[in-house]
Amino acid sequence: MKTSADLVHDYLSAVEREASALPADRRQELLADLAEHIEVTRAERSDAAIGEVLAELGDPRTIAATALAEAGNGASGAPDRSGVGASARRGKVHPLVPLLMLTLSLPFMMIFPDLPGPLFGVLLRITGAVLLCTSVHWAAVQKTTGVLLAAVLPSVVIATWNLSSGGPVGEAPALLANVAMLALLAGTATWLWRVRRV
Repeated sequence: MKTSADLVHDYLSAVEREASALPADRRQELLADLAEHIEVTRAERSDAAIGEVLAELGDPRTIAATALAEAGNGASGAPDRSGVGASARRGKVHPLVPLLMLTLSLPFMMIFPDLPGPLFGVLLRITGAVLLCTSVHWAAVQKTTGVLLAAVLPSVVIATWNLSSGGPVGEAPALLANVAMLALLAGTATWLWRVRRV
């Protein structure tokens, strides 16, 4: 007959197997959290049988699926014919790449104001936004905030300046406006870098 320790070990092993697509550090964190929860629950309710505690936690497959979805892997992390999950392929782009593309798009347009400079700057911004949105390094709300602050807002402001007479006139105000926009891009990129998933 299995002891309580054996049942807990088997349960955690099943969760670990099911969550094998998670990065090792996240998987270990999940297992540690579950083990701590089991221990605390048993200490609080001394009469609770280990089977009852494990049943309350739920099926290991459900726990692993929830953890994978929270990590941004979900169903898209399933292996394809090459054996590599879609999320693993997306994760191959270093998180610095989209941040640099978004940040450097404005200086590129400032340094090369004639065509093809602005066109290349817009392509940098769009590509950076797409790479940011498809990355596994940020949560959805972080991606949305990053795209709004580093791609949409600068594009709207620049288009407004160019299409109306309400933009900064003269070299000094235009330079200050561009420096403020660059500070916004750099600040957004710095924030995204600090909150990224490793």
